[in-house]
Amino acid sequence: MSATAEAAAKTNLTKQRRIEERPDIVVRFVGDSGDGMQLAGTQFSNVSAVFGNDISTLPDFPAEIRAPAGSLAGVSGYQIHFSSYDIYTPGDRVNALVAMNPAALKTNIKDLEEGGILIVNSDAFTTSDLQKAGYKTNPLEDGSLKKYRVLAVPITRLNREALSDLKLSPREVDRCRNFFVLGLVYWLYERPLEPTLRWIREKFARNPAVVEANIRALKAGYNYGETLEELPVQYRVPKARIAPGRYRKITGNEATALGLVAASQVAGKTLVYCSYPITPASDILHTLAEMKRYGVITIQAEDEIAAVGCAIGASFGGALGVTGTSGPGVCLKSEAINLAVMAELPVVVIDVQRAGPSTGMPTKTEQADLLQALFGRNGESPLAVVAPASPAECFTMIIEAIRLAVRYMTPVFFLSDGYLANSAEPWPIPKPEELPKIEIKHPTEPNQDGQFMPYKRDERLVRPWALPGTPGLEHRIGGLEKEDVTGNVSYDPLNHEHMVRTRAQKIANIANDIPPLSVKGPESGDLLVISWGSTYGAILAAVERAQRKGLSVACAQLRYLNPMPKNTGEVLRRYKRVLVPELNTGQLRLLLQGRYLVECIGLNKVQGRPFLVSEIEEKIHELLSV
Repeated sequence: MSATAEAAAKTNLTKQRRIEERPDIVVRFVGDSGDGMQLAGTQFSNVSAVFGNDISTLPDFPAEIRAPAGSLAGVSGYQIHFSSYDIYTPGDRVNALVAMNPAALKTNIKDLEEGGILIVNSDAFTTSDLQKAGYKTNPLEDGSLKKYRVLAVPITRLNREALSDLKLSPREVDRCRNFFVLGLVYWLYERPLEPTLRWIREKFARNPAVVEANIRALKAGYNYGETLEELPVQYRVPKARIAPGRYRKITGNEATALGLVAASQVAGKTLVYCSYPITPASDILHTLAEMKRYGVITIQAEDEIAAVGCAIGASFGGALGVTGTSGPGVCLKSEAINLAVMAELPVVVIDVQRAGPSTGMPTKTEQADLLQALFGRNGESPLAVVAPASPAECFTMIIEAIRLAVRYMTPVFFLSDGYLANSAEPWPIPKPEELPKIEIKHPTEPNQDGQFMPYKRDERLVRPWALPGTPGLEHRIGGLEKEDVTGNVSYDPLNHEHMVRTRAQKIANIANDIPPLSVKGPESGDLLVISWGSTYGAILAAVERAQRKGLSVACAQLRYLNPMPKNTGEVLRRYKRVLVPELNTGQLRLLLQGRYLVECIGLNKVQGRPFLVSEIEEKIHELLSV
């Protein structure tokens, strides 16, 4: 066929292809760790956000650092839900699945909807790779995929042909395959190429050959879609109606880091972030390490104990001491956290929860550290606990953690998790004047009698935060019990009981300084779904669906877990039934029943994966049909 005839055929095909509009789409990219699926998914979500869609994402990392290529354990994925309306989750069923090898197909095909689009790299379905994935026959040939719209694309070969004249090694050429498939999916969903082309030019500016290779691969994939007869349709998801303002896509870890910097600026304090690398909290350290221009000090400690010790020392010296970790690290930090409780110092402990116990599933999400945060120390050791409900909310809630820590001179736990940490959503960038005020007052003079009393408390039972080196304010703090007011070491039994109860009451007083628990839906009725942390999005979506069907159901989100809002018991008692979905075996349910004597029903999932909206909705219907 001549070039003119080929161009004419392509134009005719384009004219015949119809555009189908959808309110939302869920796409998942999966492949080996080295296939660049995280990058492809990130670029797709960035472009969708720039286009004007609402987005929610779910990266999925392999637990093994270097799993064998082509193995089930080495599959890495990235799911994005983009829509023309407000969404709260990365989606339940996948509408389009991109699988770069047999292992990726086998571990993810169950989530693809019937009739969904399945794009596979047919070049990867060799006898060796099929065996690694546990296939006895080739699924592309045995009819097992007949309920899907299968596009078996020779991605490796087509990508190599597009880059054949570039002076790159075969390995460098194959690393561009993710951009080829990204271009194809861009075509399928009418995504613009320019934002990604601009990113490629900036990212690889020092290597023109790599810039050219990735640009060619992206355009080759897009153009391949134009000629694809197996797909006579493209899909269009209109822009979402979003409130005016400046937005950026943000993950929970990014939001946490930015919130810490914002809090330090508002408070006029140096932020000292001390951490030992641990999945999935490490990105907070990585982000803050680039914030030196804002007076941020980051310390990568040699272990978890050293990290929390540094944070405590920073707080004693008058800075904002923060340490970040995951569940196993909290175990190691617990003794030092007790020291911060006894010394009554404002230290923030960030726990980005993951599946345990022990090393567990380090890249998978869970909510199993709630009881550890509340009670995982020796003695009577109360402290404050807060938890964000979404990736963007990590920004506001970490600022709140700092505010409570310095206002009440207490350690504060900030309970995020792997899902919140790595997922992304649009975030309206706040103006500086909109940030909450954090006022800190350090004493500058001794008490009236000429002596400084480090445990002389105000009406909230909060002791003063005296800075070392201030003339006349020399004082003793530490792990030994202190005499009330004077701060002298004391072994008096009655003083010890008084101090234990005083520290507990100080934490309880925080309830006067936090908003009441609010509900979405009827103020009373048949069912209340109450939650904390990252389950919020799936629960809100399920409850809204049930409400549209006329069911008497409401939901409430606990962002403050110690103390809980003062009206929590009252809210629970206004409903005939209370459902508590959690990514653990029932920790919040245990607390609610024990504190408020209200029977609660648990919906518990411990699979390292977040709730699907359908799982919550099904339980709601089950309870309201009885």
